[in-house]
Amino acid sequence: MPVPLLDVNAQNLPLETKLVEAFSRVLSSGQFIMGPDVLAFEQECSAMLRVKHSIACSSGTDALVMALMALGLGAGDEVILPTFTFFATAGSVARVGATPVFVDVCPICFNIDAEKVAAKITPRTKAIMPVHLFGQSADMDAIQALADEHQLWMIEDCAQAIGARYKGNPCGSIGHYGAYSFFPSKNLGGFGDGGLLVTNDDTLAEKARMMRNHGMQPKYFHSVVGGNFRMDTLQAALLRVKLEPYNTYTRGRQNNAAYYSEHLAQIPGIVIADPAHCQCAARQIEWLAETSAKIVLPVPYAHNDHIWNQYTLRVIGEGQRDALKAHLQEKGIGCEVYYPLTMDQQECFASLPAASRSDCEVAHRLATEVLSIPIYAELAPAQLDEVIAAIKSFL
Repeated sequence: MPVPLLDVNAQNLPLETKLVEAFSRVLSSGQFIMGPDVLAFEQECSAMLRVKHSIACSSGTDALVMALMALGLGAGDEVILPTFTFFATAGSVARVGATPVFVDVCPICFNIDAEKVAAKITPRTKAIMPVHLFGQSADMDAIQALADEHQLWMIEDCAQAIGARYKGNPCGSIGHYGAYSFFPSKNLGGFGDGGLLVTNDDTLAEKARMMRNHGMQPKYFHSVVGGNFRMDTLQAALLRVKLEPYNTYTRGRQNNAAYYSEHLAQIPGIVIADPAHCQCAARQIEWLAETSAKIVLPVPYAHNDHIWNQYTLRVIGEGQRDALKAHLQEKGIGCEVYYPLTMDQQECFASLPAASRSDCEVAHRLATEVLSIPIYAELAPAQLDEVIAAIKSFL
C-alpha cells in the first residue's frame, strides 16, 4: 500500500468541526490582525513551554530574524550555527547583515558539535544559534557554558522541536530566545506559515514585540525600524484547536519511532546508533566498519525527550542512500533527504571566509547518507510494517 511521507489531512480532518467553529468565530469578530485569539494562543504556548513570554509571528524564519534584530546583530557580527540544518537558520543571519559561521555536527544526533564551537569563536562572535534538529535537543549544557564564558547571546532554533526537552527543560526556554515554526509539516502544523518567538526576559520580549510590528511603540511612534512579522488571527485560532491534543500527536510519533527501531534493528545489516561514539568521528567510522552496518537507525539520548519531527536513517556506502530512496519510492513509500547540501556548501555562502566554512566533514558525509521515512502520528500499524518490509527487501 502507498505510504506518504506526511498526510496532513489525517490529522486535520478529524478536527474539521472545531476548525470550522474557530474560523466562524474569527470571521464574526472582524478582527483579522492581532485579534484575541493571538493573545490566547501566546498564553497557551507560554504555559506549554514554561516561558514568561510568547510572541506569535508570521513564520519560523521571521521568528529568527526578529530575535536577531531585537539583539541588534548586523554587519561585522558573527553568529555560530550548525552547518547541517535547514536554510532558514543561516539565511536569517545573512538577512540582518551578520556573518554565519558554520560548525560541524554530531554523527549520532545530527546537532551542532559543541566541542568544535570553541574553535570558531572570534572577537566578532556575538551569538550561538543551536538547532534542535529533527526533534531532539542539542547539547545545551556545553553550549550554554560556552555562551556564558564568552558572553554570547543564545538563540535556539526550535523549528522542529516544539515540546522537545533537554534534561526536563523545554527546548527554547534555555537560551535568550527560542524560535518555533508552524509550517504544515511540523509536529504542530498550521494552515500556512506561522511562527513563535519565546523568552523569559522582559526586556527582550518588549524588543521582539516592537520588531514584530514595524518597531512601533506606542502606536505610530517608531524608535527603531522593525518589520511586519505579525501572525494572522485566523492562523492563531486554528493552531489553538491543534494545540489542545498536541501531546497525543507527540506520543504517536514517539510510539512509531520505537516501533521502527525495535523491528528494523532485527534486520541483518541494520544497527541502532551508538551514543558512545557521539563526538568522535574517527571512532564512529571504525564502529561502522566493526558492525558492518548498512543502515544506522537514529537514537534518542536518555536525557532528551525526542519528539521525532523526522525519523532519519543513515544509509552507509557510496550511492546507497539514493538507491534506497529510489527503491522506496518505487514501492510507494514516501521518503526525503534532509538535507542534500550543508550550509557551507551552498552557493550563496561561497564568498564567506574559509574559516567560516572549514572543518565540516561529518556534516558533509551525513548529507550523502541521510534519508527520512514516514513518522507522522496517524500512521496505521500496517503502514509501518509496509515501510519496514520495503527497507528489508532492499538489503
